[in-house]
Amino acid sequence: MTLYYTSSHEWIRHEEGQDAVVGITAHASEELGELVFVEAKEDGTELAAGDVAAVVESVKAASDIYAPVSGTIVEFNTKLSEDPTLIGSAPEGEGWIFKIKLSKPEELKSLLSLEQYKAL
Repeated sequence: MTLYYTSSHEWIRHEEGQDAVVGITAHASEELGELVFVEAKEDGTELAAGDVAAVVESVKAASDIYAPVSGTIVEFNTKLSEDPTLIGSAPEGEGWIFKIKLSKPEELKSLLSLEQYKAL
């Protein structure tokens, strides 16, 4: 299992042969403040890397969440519909936002490592 990051503060966790899991980093969650709403594109939506995949709204602002890689959304974390604060309390755990079936797994190589992300 490998975790990758984007400069726009998404993370993506991928294990060979599995769909990847996407969320936002703890830093992004802290910057947004208390989250009140989360919505992802519908299951089956095909996205290119960088396309808007979801929207999170906080008491401060709304923010787009981008697809770190190309693929098809296969699952939204329905727990977030009832409790969007999971993103802040467990950003890389129960606070994941959506799962994506990779169409171009090679794009993972263009993403950041944890060390590279922390250096931003």
